[in-house]
Amino acid sequence: MKYLLLLCFLPLYLFCDAKVFIYHRFDDPKHQSTNTNTSTKELKAQFEYFKTNNYEVVPLEKILNKLKNKEDIPSNWVALTIDDTYKSFYQNGLKLFKEYNYPFTLFVYVEATENRYGDFMTWDELKEVKKYGEVELHSYSHPSLIKLSNEDIAKDTQKAIDIFEKNMEYKAKIYSYPFGEYDDRVKNEILKFGFDSILNQNNGSVNSKSDIFDINRIALVENANMKEKIKYKTLEVEWIEPKDYPKDGILKTVKAKVDPSIEKAKVFVSTYGWQDVKVNNGIIEIQLNKKLNLARNRVAISTDYYTISNKLLIK
Repeated sequence: MKYLLLLCFLPLYLFCDAKVFIYHRFDDPKHQSTNTNTSTKELKAQFEYFKTNNYEVVPLEKILNKLKNKEDIPSNWVALTIDDTYKSFYQNGLKLFKEYNYPFTLFVYVEATENRYGDFMTWDELKEVKKYGEVELHSYSHPSLIKLSNEDIAKDTQKAIDIFEKNMEYKAKIYSYPFGEYDDRVKNEILKFGFDSILNQNNGSVNSKSDIFDINRIALVENANMKEKIKYKTLEVEWIEPKDYPKDGILKTVKAKVDPSIEKAKVFVSTYGWQDVKVNNGIIEIQLNKKLNLARNRVAISTDYYTISNKLLIK
């Protein structure tokens, strides 16, 4: 208890917080070299790390309830999520979750399950999995939502909701973005469907100040270094620029508001790495004029590499 109390006595821009992790595939022989696969050996090592370091694996909903009530969230709380409903979770991963009695939330790629794509779980398998964890929504066609019109986002989401409810016999309460890709427009469209929470795929943590419709999740794939991953915390940042992917592909300026007690920070841009910046009365502003080299670019602000806020710029 003393340890938890000390964790809460941090600088004003940090809060007592929890971690939400995301998995995809488990011991999948067809995808051993991809960045979405986790071996069951590695999964067991991660579970042992939680156990021996006094982390409590809790249902995601328990964290969300704390957030709804604006209550402090214990820093030793961890929630585990799985996206896409790959069959390898049912065949390989589930037994370890059951062995450790660890709750989880599984997000359904509805089209793949509905059309019985071979690599994905069936509705009957999802109903069986529901006995041990929660099953929620991950879109119908797993599109890059940023590239869809508002009308097409609505069509995909409504179709997913209807088919999910018909088969699972309840309405999904939580949504996770396909590929973790979103912007303010996408978020506003998904919000119209009344979900209790929306999850991204950004490094960071969840605390009493977090946006329940923008929950950070840390990816645990391949040989993830748990000692490093567990260090991530959310830096409270009000992003001013950029808002979206620039039309000319040139990132001209990064501007943001942070806690005035912060004097120095770092800015990250995909393919360019980190750059030190000064903070003037809580304002970060740096002229970059850098060409964005990827279709999916990450801009981040951090005080120490681990205390971080992320912004995705999708072409």
